[in-house]
Amino acid sequence: MVVTVTNMSDALLRETGEKLAAELEAAGLDVLLDDRDERAGVKFKDADLVGIPYRINVGKKVAEGKVELVTRATSTSVDVALPDVVAQVKQRVQEDALLIAVEV
Repeated sequence: MVVTVTNMSDALLRETGEKLAAELEAAGLDVLLDDRDERAGVKFKDADLVGIPYRINVGKKVAEGKVELVTRATSTSVDVALPDVVAQVKQRVQEDALLIAVEV
């Protein structure tokens, strides 16, 4: 998965993205932190082109204590409270692993 900081010049967004990436990694998940100084759309497109299954967008909603969790396979997104992000992502990864195991 990739944690995408939408505006690197915003200290709160940058710090939240870095902290979130570290928490996800500590939970045993493979995480990339997209902290490039690019427009958000460029970062989103790159993640899709590479085929990254989950994208966590750290943007303006951080002020409300939320981030956006985007699932590439279903083209869906949900807002998730910051304290719940790690559990939500782990749950989705496990559910996807079960679906793949059943299909095989």
